[in-house]
Amino acid sequence: MGFYTDKKVLITGGTGTIGQHLIKRILKDRPAVIRIFSRDEHKQFEMQQTLNEHNKDLRYLIGDIRDKDRLTRAMEGIDYVFHLAAMKHVPACEYNPFEAVQTNVIGTQNVIQSSIQSGVTKVLFTSTDKAISPTNTYGATKLMAERLVSAAQFQAGPKNTIFSSVRFGNVMGSRGSVIPLFKRQIQEKRKITITRKEMSRFMMSAAQAIDLMIRAMNLAQGGEVFVLKMPTIRLEDLSSVIIEEISKRLNTDSAQVHIEEIGLRAGEKMFEELMTEEEAESALELPEMFIVPSDFLGKHNYQGATKAGDRGYSSQKTQYLEKEEIRLLLLRNALL
Repeated sequence: MGFYTDKKVLITGGTGTIGQHLIKRILKDRPAVIRIFSRDEHKQFEMQQTLNEHNKDLRYLIGDIRDKDRLTRAMEGIDYVFHLAAMKHVPACEYNPFEAVQTNVIGTQNVIQSSIQSGVTKVLFTSTDKAISPTNTYGATKLMAERLVSAAQFQAGPKNTIFSSVRFGNVMGSRGSVIPLFKRQIQEKRKITITRKEMSRFMMSAAQAIDLMIRAMNLAQGGEVFVLKMPTIRLEDLSSVIIEEISKRLNTDSAQVHIEEIGLRAGEKMFEELMTEEEAESALELPEMFIVPSDFLGKHNYQGATKAGDRGYSSQKTQYLEKEEIRLLLLRNALL
């Protein structure tokens, strides 16, 4: 018997990279049903072909989190909700800011209201490192969504729905990830374009992200933010490893691949943060994550958790992976 055995699960934005990995993991527990809620008709069709043997356990629902009525119908009888749907690309959010607000903020409030109305047991919202000290529209909307989720726990009244958020950085190999972009540029142009060589980012594999999301859902007690510990990678080291590996496969000289710096895009930062120093003062720490408790509720106990101290969690102040560690991580996850 697993955590999701005979349970009903809804995943918003379930056709994305994280959603697809999450579905495969939850299916191992033999749930009663997984409802995949997204507006991407083509991606749903592709998933149906790939996961055809599990059709009895999966339901594909076309819908948009901006449509509260549709969400409420989709949540009927649901036990657990993973809220992944969002506008995620920084430039797209910068140039279409109110579209980002409608999806990331208003859409999240719709998820909250529909969950309470439907009597969902737990809701886990996926946030991002860009929500910390945001310098772009995407980060600002995700921060607002986080605050809505934390406040929802206090506002749920007599309902027993538990709301929590999980923060992580870049998932390697996902749609929009630099890794497939670099590979394509090397193959087609013998050069790659990067913003700044000194830029640092939190990065993890999809499998690592799913492990920690499942753990956070299990631990959630109400209103907290789970901050997942992640490897930190410098963009210069990542690009160098990819150039070396792809050049080997193409049987070309890696020295012939040119790196072109194009500068920061609108709203981009040189480094990312997952937890501020102010949050760290009240945070608890487990081996794989930090837990930032809700300001609205009393203290919770998490077995094995200790005080985190007053240090923030920034990609600028953590140890970077060495090139060989990056190479091993990419090869182990079949990302090259």
